[in-house]
Amino acid sequence: MPALRIAATDRSTRARAGVLRTAHGSVRTPAFVPLATTGSVRGLGPDEVAELGYEMVLGNTFHLFLRPGGELVERFGGLHRFMGWKRSIISDSGGFQVFSMGHGTVADEIKGSRSEAREGAILSIDEEGVRFRSYIDGSTRFLSPEISVAVQAQLHSDIVLAFDECTPFHVDREYTARSTERTHRWLARAIRWRAANPDPPDRRSLFYGIVQGGVHEDLRIGSTEAVVASGADGIAIGGSLGRDKAQMHEVVGWTTRELDRLAPERPRHLLGIGEIDDLIRGVELGIDTFDCAMPTRLARHGVALVPDPAARWRLAVDRPDCREDRAPLLEGCPCPACAGGLSRGYLHHLARTGELTGARLLTLHNLTFVAGVMERLRAALLDGRLAEVAAQLRAGD
Repeated sequence: MPALRIAATDRSTRARAGVLRTAHGSVRTPAFVPLATTGSVRGLGPDEVAELGYEMVLGNTFHLFLRPGGELVERFGGLHRFMGWKRSIISDSGGFQVFSMGHGTVADEIKGSRSEAREGAILSIDEEGVRFRSYIDGSTRFLSPEISVAVQAQLHSDIVLAFDECTPFHVDREYTARSTERTHRWLARAIRWRAANPDPPDRRSLFYGIVQGGVHEDLRIGSTEAVVASGADGIAIGGSLGRDKAQMHEVVGWTTRELDRLAPERPRHLLGIGEIDDLIRGVELGIDTFDCAMPTRLARHGVALVPDPAARWRLAVDRPDCREDRAPLLEGCPCPACAGGLSRGYLHHLARTGELTGARLLTLHNLTFVAGVMERLRAALLDGRLAEVAAQLRAGD
C-alpha cells in the first residue's frame, strides 16, 4: 500500500491533499512540520504541540548523534518515548548541518558571511563521508551514509532521510554535478545498509532520498530520476534552492514536475522551507510536507506572525508602537496569548525584559498561525477552492 493516499488534486496547479501513513499514525497533507531539533520543540511540551494540531515533528540526526547519542535514545525506547511524543517523527539526515558548519545558512553564504570558525569545522568531505569538529567539545567526529541511517534507526524515526551533501550556492556547476553524483552513491549505500538491517515489523520506517543538483535544471531532473529509480518511499528536495524566492520556486517546480511524471503517488518533502508565501507556493507546486525553524526562531526574537504580507507576515512586538497597544496579536486567533486576552503591550514588555514567558507565548501563537494557514490550504484543496483561498492568504485575508 502506498505511504500517501491522495484524496484531492487541483486542476490548475500541482497541488494535492492526502493522508501520509506512518508507524505512529497518519499525517494529513499538505502539512507543516515543526522542528524538534534536539528532541524538543523549543519552549513547548509535546502535548502542547499536539494540541495545536501537529501530527509530525522533525528531529535532527546530526545534533542527536552528538548529544545525547543514538545509543542512549534507543535505550529509552526511541525518540518518541524519550521526548514524550506519541505521533510521527521525521529525522533530517545531518547533511544540511554539515553544509551549515562550513558555509553558514544559505543567506550567510550568499552574503559572503563566512567565519574562520566555520571554515575549520569541516575537516574533509570525501567518498566515505564527512569528518568534522564537534561544536560541543571540538573532538573529531565522522558521519557517513551508513552511520546516518543507523542513528535514525536508533531514534526509531518514522521517516528516515538519506545522508546527502547539501551543495553550497556559490560552487560551480562542475562541483555541483560531482557532489550530486556522490549523493546518489551515498543513497545506494544507505539503501544497502537498511536492507541488511531491517526495521522490526511494528515500527517499519519510510525512507526518503534527497534530490540535489543546485540551481541547474538538468542536474535537478537527473537527480529526481535517480532518487525515484532507487525505490525510495518518498522524495525530499534539498540543497541550495537559489538566490531568491523566484529562483527557489523555479527549482522546486522542476522537481515536482518530474515527480508528477515519474512517481505521482510518492510523498514529497521540502527541506527547510516555511515562510508563509513559500508554503502557499509550495503547496501549489505539489509539496506534501514542509519543515522550517522560522516560526519558533522568530518567536525567540520577539516576532509574531500576522496576516500582513507587506511586512512579510511579521510583527516585532518589541517595537515602540506596541508599548501601549491593548489589542491582541491577532483578533480571533485561538492561541493562548490571543484567546487569553493578552495585549501587544504586555508581550512588548515580556520581549523587552527577555522573559521566557514571552518567547513561549509567541511560539504558541506562531505555530497556531502556521497551522491555520495549512488547514485553510488543505480544506481549500478538498473543497476545490485553492485558487480563491491562496489569493486570500496572499492578500492577508
